[in-house]
Amino acid sequence: MNPDLNTAALPDYGWSSFIATPLHELLAFIHGIVGNWGVAIIILTLIVRGLMYPLTKAQYTSMAKMRMLQPKIQAMRERFGDDRQRQSQEMMALYKKEKVNPLGGCLPLLIQMPIFIALYTVLNLSTELRNAPFFGWIQNLSAQDPYYVLPILMGITMFFIQKNNPSTVTDPMQKKIMTFMPVIFTVFFLYFPAGLVLYWLTSNIVTLIQQTIIFRKLEQQGLHSRKKTK
Repeated sequence: MNPDLNTAALPDYGWSSFIATPLHELLAFIHGIVGNWGVAIIILTLIVRGLMYPLTKAQYTSMAKMRMLQPKIQAMRERFGDDRQRQSQEMMALYKKEKVNPLGGCLPLLIQMPIFIALYTVLNLSTELRNAPFFGWIQNLSAQDPYYVLPILMGITMFFIQKNNPSTVTDPMQKKIMTFMPVIFTVFFLYFPAGLVLYWLTSNIVTLIQQTIIFRKLEQQGLHSRKKTK
């Protein structure tokens, strides 16, 4: 029996145990097949993102419909002015009529964050992953990338995700913040364990592929255009 699957030796993951423990067991199972923790993290990411595809598709569909409704929403804001209550009521009625969930775009991220935190805990506390190599310069998945290659690649993929994704943000300050988000995340991830950055990088690559597939379908429905909106 693979010693990596011995759950009796699992560390105490505290409040994140309900996600971290099964995540560790799944990682150990995959590692028992492929023999490399880095490859196991990549496969785990593909499984998670594959299961989340329906939610991701719903997210982009909801965002596309929200963009289509922007002229009506702007007209409501101008019509009702400072009457926030009436404005909110009319917007909710519009969302209900058009079957749009204004929070639909947040769900995939909200689901991924607990997995991200749990994986961070596993990388820090699991003895099997300490000094576990991936390939090349990545000889310890529980430590930061010594040459910062993975965080930089993560930032580049995040830039292209943002570039490909039309935004409904109109506030100039918010637009400026969104523009710098890939840079901010890159700096933030410089000091994260390489295994965690590998998870996020793989997830970003999957997102780019899923964007291409989903946007093509939305174009056929008249809900998306390759032309960038100003």
